[in-house]
Amino acid sequence: MAADTSDSVCPTLRDEPLSDEKPNDDAASTPSQGDEENQDCTTDDPGEPPDGGLQAWLQVVTGHLVAFNSWGYLISFGIFQPHYEAEFFLPPSTISWIGSLEVCLIFFIGTFSGRAFDAGYYRTALAVGLFLQILAIFMTSIASSYWQVLLAQGICQGLGNGIIFAPTIANMSTYFTTKKTIAISAGACGAGTGGIVFPLIAQQLLPKIGFRWTVRVMGLVVAVSSMIIMIIAKTRLKARKAGPLVEWAAFKEPAYVLFAAAMFFTLWPTWISYNYARQYTTDKLSGSASDSFLILIVINAVGIPGRMISAFLADRLFGAIPVFIPTILAASLCLYLWSQVSSLTGMFIWVSIFGYFGAAIQSLFPSCCASLTPDLSKAGTRIGMIFSIISFAALTGSPLAGKLMQATGGSYLAAQIWGGSSMILGMGLLYAAKRAEATHAVNHLGNQD
Repeated sequence: MAADTSDSVCPTLRDEPLSDEKPNDDAASTPSQGDEENQDCTTDDPGEPPDGGLQAWLQVVTGHLVAFNSWGYLISFGIFQPHYEAEFFLPPSTISWIGSLEVCLIFFIGTFSGRAFDAGYYRTALAVGLFLQILAIFMTSIASSYWQVLLAQGICQGLGNGIIFAPTIANMSTYFTTKKTIAISAGACGAGTGGIVFPLIAQQLLPKIGFRWTVRVMGLVVAVSSMIIMIIAKTRLKARKAGPLVEWAAFKEPAYVLFAAAMFFTLWPTWISYNYARQYTTDKLSGSASDSFLILIVINAVGIPGRMISAFLADRLFGAIPVFIPTILAASLCLYLWSQVSSLTGMFIWVSIFGYFGAAIQSLFPSCCASLTPDLSKAGTRIGMIFSIISFAALTGSPLAGKLMQATGGSYLAAQIWGGSSMILGMGLLYAAKRAEATHAVNHLGNQD
């Protein structure tokens, strides 16, 4: 990043509506004679983001379908967790590595795919990632052992998800200024849509055609969605061929570092409820398989208003941090109170509340990532960097919860307490990031005076 980047003030951490600043890079605008032959590797300024219009909102539709294919399928892992435990006679902590590896890769690959977006390979990344997603689903349908499922659903599908997700978030962020959080959240709602559709498919088809053909039907749905994505996806910025894979200067910004740490601890336990809600319903509440599917559908369905309402509040009324901090607090309290759920009715109420706040967390943090750079040509790189840090939390969260359950004789209490405490720590670090940015802003104004 240019030297003046460290002096920029993150609009999200200032609690203002998200906005983008034009890059101030004199070297790029007035290249020397020796650099003229490399002008193709610089970013031409396409002007201010349109902040709306048909093409911009089509990219939100693209983001919605990408989230549908990736996160919608991923947060429906509760479909697969009990089936694999029964099929392979393995403990929950072992099976959960499949889903955790998938979540890990969707973030970790973001460093590389985000840089590919900056370099102008967005549509290539989409084509490769979507192909891997479809291949993985159909390979999962014929897998007959744990390691085969781990390779297909955990690694292959995780790679496909990671290749397309960060670039799509970055691409949406280049089309909007004041509507950025709402736009990205609308795209992220695809996770909720997929989280409804895929469990419904499983609920209706598993008893009729079995597991393998049910998974193949899901693959066909993803394939149709992928074709629409390839038709409407379009980038706005010129390619930035030159530039590092990791922008180390970002780690000199206290707010950026604290935000990354906050998201690590906040997202560490976020997905345990999505993975274990069905199992908790059947094991602890004596619910039927149909009840457990409804639980999974509800926790995903309430995520749609959770994403959109939080985005509206952040963009139009309070700012991102005043919305994000109490959202994390509410989610942490939900994880603590999960231990008190002792009836099926109580479980439906609990997933309705946690699903709202859990989805709001997942929606707000990519929007904040997108706002942490004033130079849109580096948006993919900086988003990918934070995604890669978060990937290690995603990898270990559900297996750690499974180990805690296993170590306590099948009790969920230790996992629930750990999850709530981790989110509390994340909330504290997020508040520290806000204070660090405020201090930086004051010092910057003082230096100007």
